[in-house]
Amino acid sequence: MNVYVEKSGFIEVIAGGMFSGKTEELIRRVKRAKIAKQKIMAFKPAMDTRYDDNDIVSHSNAYFKAQPLSNIKDIYHHDIDDLDVVGIDEAQFFSNDIIDVVNDLANQGKRVIIAGLDLDYMGRPFGPIPYLMAVAEYVTKVQAICTVCGNPASRSFRMISSDELVVLGAKAQYEPRCRLHFSTDNKGDKNEG
Repeated sequence: MNVYVEKSGFIEVIAGGMFSGKTEELIRRVKRAKIAKQKIMAFKPAMDTRYDDNDIVSHSNAYFKAQPLSNIKDIYHHDIDDLDVVGIDEAQFFSNDIIDVVNDLANQGKRVIIAGLDLDYMGRPFGPIPYLMAVAEYVTKVQAICTVCGNPASRSFRMISSDELVVLGAKAQYEPRCRLHFSTDNKGDKNEG
């Protein structure tokens, strides 16, 4: 007699500032799932072409094959039915539709692993990440190292002048900062409102 047992899906969020190892941890988790012979597919925003047009690539050059998406709902255009694990990098760049999408995937029994910035360059909650953290079964907050004092850094200090919310970049545009050195150098009214 065969007994069918439904598997329970769940959501994992890896959040933190730039250079904190979010993407590296996402890649580590999906590679371990691959070693366990699970069916995996990874996705990233099409706008993120910093290191590669398709693959998820960390600042330390670790990578995992991915599918770029212009809209998170385009995930349904891929063959996801038989997947065990879905990885999503740079989730802060997707619309709030990602919340319903990842809940749907988890409700289908999939493990959904999400990485993203929890705070924007002004130190405010960034896009859908706070909501994803609220609905996730597991949340991992990772820290970088403050470039000023060496303490744990939870914020991304923008070193170039721009009022745009999204400015793609790496070490030339951003550096990790602790709370003290982020607020000390982020003068003016940028943190208000």
